[in-house]
Amino acid sequence: MSDQNSDGDLCVTLRNLLNSIQCIRDRVRDGESNENDAEFNLSNFWDTLKQAVKEVSQEATKVSLAFSKAPLPSPQDAEKISDSIMKSVLTLSTVYYWLPKSQGVTLRRQVRGAVVEVLEGLTQLLDIIIKTPLESLSQEQLTSTGTVWSACDCIESMPKDNKAALLVVISREVGVVKDAIEEIEEALSEAEDPFGDVLDDVIEGAGPRGNQDTYWSEQDRRVIGPCQGLMKAAAACARKMTSAVKSRGDVSTAQNLAQLDDLADIIKDISPGVDDLALSLYPPMDYTGVEDNASKLATILKKVLGIIRSSHVCGETELTWVQFLDNAVDHNLQKTKDFIHQET
Repeated sequence: MSDQNSDGDLCVTLRNLLNSIQCIRDRVRDGESNENDAEFNLSNFWDTLKQAVKEVSQEATKVSLAFSKAPLPSPQDAEKISDSIMKSVLTLSTVYYWLPKSQGVTLRRQVRGAVVEVLEGLTQLLDIIIKTPLESLSQEQLTSTGTVWSACDCIESMPKDNKAALLVVISREVGVVKDAIEEIEEALSEAEDPFGDVLDDVIEGAGPRGNQDTYWSEQDRRVIGPCQGLMKAAAACARKMTSAVKSRGDVSTAQNLAQLDDLADIIKDISPGVDDLALSLYPPMDYTGVEDNASKLATILKKVLGIIRSSHVCGETELTWVQFLDNAVDHNLQKTKDFIHQET
């Protein structure tokens, strides 16, 4: 067999492998887990999943090295490499399916996402190997191999139960909300016209402008105050929920697991609500849009606080700040409306 025919056979083997892994990735992304958890052991699941991920990582290293230098594998050896990779991928996907929804939907989503990332990284690596000369180790291939390793390592540090998974969700929200608040504060602390330097660069030779659509009026700034109060209430709600879940979150009953999932679902609405409100505050300010977004964020926060209040993470201590934030939301929303409709 000529070298050219041999290379062609190797590419066919890799392409078939790539297609198979893509199919498995798609099934994991869309598939349902095992509903029978009578004999499920969470600790055993994690031990087995980590071992499965370790094998995928090792197989990714082997295939990357095997096709990066001469001599290339024979067609028979390439088939063995392909079979070995498929075995590790099938094991990984099978172990994922062990995890039942009854352990928490939030946890399962995060495990599913992590497994999909591993499989996606592996498909990208194979695609790069196929598209580049088989006897070379490109920087792109090195980077892609590292991406698979990184995706595998992420599973090692994943939250191990639904409580920890919820804390990950809340942490993301805290970060996004904090950034939005800081951006508005920074813009307010700058010169009266926050876009002056940008517009002056765009409009060559532009002189002083009287267009107030590029900066905040005094009424705009008054409106921004209580809107900031709503955004800070959102940040406080997320921080306080973190403490409540850490101290009182429980995963020992189906009801408590479901409540943690409810909290995860509703808390994810906070950052989009904060972002929408923050964006509507930039000049030229449309008061109708600001009022709508402030009302939407207030509704979200009231719903979040209501779900916290009715969940097992809310004790006497938590009730105090839940009520305080509930009142703060009402107060800031009313002040926003008052300033918007204030006659000038």
